[in-house]
Amino acid sequence: MAISDSAIADVLAAYLARHPDEVEQLSEPLRLLAEGRDFASRRSFPMHVTVGALLVRADAEVLLIEHLAYGITLQPGGHLEPTDDDLCAAALRELTEETGLNPADVVPASQTPVYIEYGQVPARPEKDEPAHHHLDLGIVFRTIHANVDVGPLQESEVTGAAWYRLATAERLVGPRIARAVSAPALLG
Repeated sequence: MAISDSAIADVLAAYLARHPDEVEQLSEPLRLLAEGRDFASRRSFPMHVTVGALLVRADAEVLLIEHLAYGITLQPGGHLEPTDDDLCAAALRELTEETGLNPADVVPASQTPVYIEYGQVPARPEKDEPAHHHLDLGIVFRTIHANVDVGPLQESEVTGAAWYRLATAERLVGPRIARAVSAPALLG
């Protein structure tokens, strides 16, 4: 069953309780979620929810991908699927699809996002998508073993994947990466 707008709103509210300084920048997605428009669907405009997977190795390196459509370096992630019933599981699905990692080699550090970003996405006429916004929820994962590496990439979406030291990852992707590295160890 798809993730409901109320479940997404609950996650956003819990996140804002921990990060009250972000209430203003997330006020528009809060307003939209209150209207209830099936924001788990990528066909929901002017906004829909996406998930990001911040994978951290024991040496504090972060796995980033080269995104084919956008031509930039990002954390793995993407749109929710109708079969997704949990945000953490959706982020793990995106991580393993894009990087070829074995899901048994990673564990979530938390079931709740370490960042939530609301950003504009350009129109993609080839996918019949107008300009819209993504409400991106970032979930942190840790590797089970120190030497976990990528497998076959999802070539339809990713052109490369590599591990980056924190300073380089922050320069490429932004400050949300620091929250991944400083996230608590796996919670019970």
